[in-house]
Amino acid sequence: MPKLNPLKKNLLLILTRNPELGKCKTRLAATVGNEAALEIYKFLLDRTVAFTQHLPVEKWVYYSEEIWLDDIWDNKIFGKKLQVGSDLGERMLNAFKDGFQAGFEQIIVIGSDMYHLSQNELEEAFSKLNDHEYVVGPAEDGGYYLLGMNKLNDKLFRNKTWGTDKVLSDTLNDLAMEQVALLAEKNDVDYYEDIKDIKAFEPFLKHMKK
Repeated sequence: MPKLNPLKKNLLLILTRNPELGKCKTRLAATVGNEAALEIYKFLLDRTVAFTQHLPVEKWVYYSEEIWLDDIWDNKIFGKKLQVGSDLGERMLNAFKDGFQAGFEQIIVIGSDMYHLSQNELEEAFSKLNDHEYVVGPAEDGGYYLLGMNKLNDKLFRNKTWGTDKVLSDTLNDLAMEQVALLAEKNDVDYYEDIKDIKAFEPFLKHMKK
C-alpha cells in the first residue's frame, strides 16, 4: 500500500462537466445517442465519487458550467469551484494556480471519465510526488488521464492541441529535463469503442445491439 506523506499538503483536482443532455460525452454520443451518453457519464461520475471520496487528501471539484450544491459530490467531502479558461489547458492551469496559492504542495488533476482507476492508484500517484517533481498517467489515446506536480509549470498547459494524440508526447517533451514518474497506461472513455466490450457498460448499450 503506497503511503501518502503526512507532512505534505495534498490536493486532488477533479475536472467535471455538468451532466446535462447533449452537453457531455459528445464524441461518444455521436455513436450511442445523447440519452445513452448522458447515462454513461452519470455512471462514470458515480464511479469517480466512489474511488475519490475516501482518499485522504483535500479534494476540489471543478464544474464546467455552474456549481451544483445539491448533487452527487458531497459538500462535506468535496470543495466546489468553477472552471475558468477558454480551453482545457487554461482551465487546468487556473485550477493548479488556485491550489498552489492556497498553500498546497502536491497537486494532482484528473478528469471524471475514468472507469479503470482506483483510490489505491491515486495514493500511488501522490506517493510518487515524494521523490519526483511530476507524475503523469498516460492514456491509450495519446493524452493523459492524470497529471501531478510539486510546483506550478505554466508551459505544460500552453501550446497544446487538446483532445489529440500529441498531448502526452508534447507534455513529456516539456518535462524532458525534469524528474517524472509515469503511471500505468489506461484508457479513458471518449468513444463507443472504449466501452463496447466492457460488461459494466452493457446496460447502457442495449439499443446498440438491436
